[in-house]
Amino acid sequence: MREGEVFGELYHIRVTRRDAVGVITLDRPERFNALDVRMAQDLRRAALALARDRTVRCVILAGHERVFCSGADLRYVQQGGDAADFSYLQPEAHPVQTGYGAAFKQILEYLHSTISEIRRAPKPFIAAVRGVAAAGGFGLAMSCDLVYASEDAWFEWAYSKTGLTGAESSTFLLPRLIGLRRALEMAFLNPRLSAREAWSLGLINGVFPVDRFDEEVWRVAERLAEGPTQAFGITKRLLNEAAGMDRLDVHLDKELQLLAEIAEGADFGEGLRAFFEKRKPQFRGE
Repeated sequence: MREGEVFGELYHIRVTRRDAVGVITLDRPERFNALDVRMAQDLRRAALALARDRTVRCVILAGHERVFCSGADLRYVQQGGDAADFSYLQPEAHPVQTGYGAAFKQILEYLHSTISEIRRAPKPFIAAVRGVAAAGGFGLAMSCDLVYASEDAWFEWAYSKTGLTGAESSTFLLPRLIGLRRALEMAFLNPRLSAREAWSLGLINGVFPVDRFDEEVWRVAERLAEGPTQAFGITKRLLNEAAGMDRLDVHLDKELQLLAEIAEGADFGEGLRAFFEKRKPQFRGE
């Protein structure tokens, strides 16, 4: 996205601003912008800062180098997470689990907080999706108010490929966006949707040519930033309430709990090994 005033030196997160438009860019292309706990922490810091800055009237969330986000960093999860951070998530009297669930929970605590902040923000958030938006990246994009994709973008549920349940708001938002039947189809069969297919289903607001993508997204953002921000914020709150979004935080907690539990099971262990061995997993239903 366009560069402007940089006001945050963060871990694989770039925060820029031009006039009343703030831009958060996920900047870890060598890992397909996958998030470990430190990156998730700084994404939360950036989203919270822009959501609460009254001089910022619209926010764009984007990925660097033709990738939006592939979700949680599975290499980080495989390696067991950050032991120093566990003490924050779990009091000393309640020791953490020793499997993969604790490492996932580390990341999701911050990602879910970010998503909650986006939904409550009294201003529009735009997801600008180039390339892949999968698993947590898919959920992160869907949590924004408006979603625009370049013609080379694609969207994938992806959780089931490694034996996981959905998280990052995906199980909450999908049936609201495309209906229960199609949501179940996405979760069970995991189709890879092109930008045009995602638009036809109602998952996104529009598709722009690759060579004009930044320009077109910026045009929408500037239009929103020049609009009646306070009225937009109240309208967003009313529409959120009408859509039952006031239950989102409760649902995010349930997503986190259940994904952490499933990540302790044998199927996820097999799915994780298969992912790094680049083979089809042999799930046993456990």
